[in-house]
Amino acid sequence: MFRLKLPTDPRWANIAEGNLEEILTDHAWCEIKAASNAMMLINLLPEFTEITTELTSIAKEELDHFEQVHEIIKARGWVLGRERKDSYVNDLFKFMKPGNRKHLIVERMLFAAMIEARSCERFKVLSDNIKDEELAKFYRELMISEANHYTSFLQFAHELAEEGYDVKKRWEEWLEFEAEVIASYGKSETIHG
Repeated sequence: MFRLKLPTDPRWANIAEGNLEEILTDHAWCEIKAASNAMMLINLLPEFTEITTELTSIAKEELDHFEQVHEIIKARGWVLGRERKDSYVNDLFKFMKPGNRKHLIVERMLFAAMIEARSCERFKVLSDNIKDEELAKFYRELMISEANHYTSFLQFAHELAEEGYDVKKRWEEWLEFEAEVIASYGKSETIHG
């Protein structure tokens, strides 16, 4: 689906379902971070009007997803916990290559696309494997919605790349690296854990 090199073991959904309050809290914070990332990207490239407009929509949608997750947390009598550290994202961040402004922006787009791809894949695993029918339906709908973000970030990378920057080749490198990173995850009740 997202050309990920190492799919999530479906048994991860059992770990997640073992502590739904934790997975929902972690997920809520992932949505906040995704909205913040979209806004940060707007700050980096305000002169690109069409991309800025699309990033604004992504930021709003991510905040809407946060609100939906927060409503589920409240409806179940739980409270949103404090922000969770996301070691997976931190590991991916280190893979970005330095370069000029345009190069760094393209790297940020690929970084964002990678996170969105894995998050969507995890939402699919949850929707296909958890017994909680409300959450299975919620994650199915969210996966479909969030998949557009993954493709948008890849499209932005292609649009912004300077001549000589091979986005397809670099994306393959991201996919290979991400497979190495994700191999050490999948053991905790967090979206990327």
